[in-house]
Amino acid sequence: MANSKRTLFLKRRMRVRNKLRGVTANQGRARLSVHRSNKNISVQLIDDVNGVTLASASSLEKDLGVVGKNNVEAAAKVGAAIAERAKKAGVEQAYFDRGGFLFHGKIKALADAAREGGLKI
Repeated sequence: MANSKRTLFLKRRMRVRNKLRGVTANQGRARLSVHRSNKNISVQLIDDVNGVTLASASSLEKDLGVVGKNNVEAAAKVGAAIAERAKKAGVEQAYFDRGGFLFHGKIKALADAAREGGLKI
């Protein structure tokens, strides 16, 4: 029986999350979690030990100037914003949790912009 797109996505998501769960608990690094919809892209910096969000950025924020856009340029601006906010929160290193999304295009642009902003992923 063929797997649906959603089933394959959820399998990838859990595979990535389970690998990160073991590592983040041991080293205490934050997790940079990405969510991409058809219209927007958002990212959160999460401390899994305490269960709190340290910083977040989204293409829905008006000050980024990319409201309602979900393209590579918007992803790069969101990545730069999360790197800046991570520095303010005192976070220098994080694990990149791409969820079930493949690491190319918008997700890759976001990660590269966060790296250029000084966040070690």
